[in-house]
Amino acid sequence: MYPQQIIDALRHVRYPGTGKDLIESGMLEDDIRISGFEVSFSLIFQKENDPFMKSVIKASEAALKTYVDPNIEVHIHTKMNGVNSDSSKIRKEDSRKIHAKHIIAVHSGKGGVGKSTVAANLAIALANHGFSVGLLDADIHGPSMPKMFHTEDCRPVSVEEDGRTLIEPIEQYGVKMLSIGFFVDPAQAVVWRGGMASNALKQLIEDAHWGELDYFLIDLPPGTSDIHLTLVAALQLTGAIVVTTPQPVALVDARKGIDMFRNEKIDVPVLGIVENMAWFTPAELPENKYYIFGKDGGLHLAEELHVPLLGQIPLVQSIREGGDEGTPIAMQKGHPAAAIFDKIAETIIAGN
Repeated sequence: MYPQQIIDALRHVRYPGTGKDLIESGMLEDDIRISGFEVSFSLIFQKENDPFMKSVIKASEAALKTYVDPNIEVHIHTKMNGVNSDSSKIRKEDSRKIHAKHIIAVHSGKGGVGKSTVAANLAIALANHGFSVGLLDADIHGPSMPKMFHTEDCRPVSVEEDGRTLIEPIEQYGVKMLSIGFFVDPAQAVVWRGGMASNALKQLIEDAHWGELDYFLIDLPPGTSDIHLTLVAALQLTGAIVVTTPQPVALVDARKGIDMFRNEKIDVPVLGIVENMAWFTPAELPENKYYIFGKDGGLHLAEELHVPLLGQIPLVQSIREGGDEGTPIAMQKGHPAAAIFDKIAETIIAGN
């Protein structure tokens, strides 16, 4: 199950006082929590003695059993104008931590700089070195890993372990992977509020059968938001990799990303900067370099902020084609572009 199913089911429940459904009325709090076949969330009422409260709660339970799963176990809490009326009843479940030696976030300050391309190829490069690797596509609103790994038609299944129902990650090219893209219609936008997105990601982390991993990579959404804070709180990150292009506009946002990780409340080591689209090299002129987005911007930022420059990746057609066709370039051993990602992986391995 995933939050959108809960939302869609509650659209079938109308509040008698207005005739509008619960979602349209803004009565669903941003706190959906799913664990196996259990779901909990809060409904917001205007007053504690609301005459329709019991009937709405009962109708909500019925809607979930009808439109989601008849075996679902539902826990509905109530809030009055946003204040918990039964906060003591909300269960605090223990987080299931990832069993990984190294947990690395791949981040970019802005979209379109190739963050997901770097995350996908780095995961495969690490797997090529014989390590067990997991990859979480945490870009809720723009999941791209299913396409990059040629797994768009895959659907994760459930497995039982120690009495718990867990999500089995999809394994492709030696990498275990989960993405919200496996659970939503790829043609529809994911319109979730921040807390809802964070809860979905926590489920993919805590309620998944990742097993024992050497490296767990997280492809973060671009920017700085509460999703990033949620992941930092849920996981003990080993470090972060910041992806940028040499373009000044991208560098401004990359600087903000580095500052976020260095903030004393987050305190995650920045392992280095990857400068993507560093130059353009046409296939027919492999020795030529054209600095379309500027020259050495990532290098200069790394020197200024005293972080390593992990690598400079050229803008070449084969890297783009590999991602679009679901066969990332890191799989093509011996390819010059694959060698760059392999070198980045070797630097990460040496530093850990």
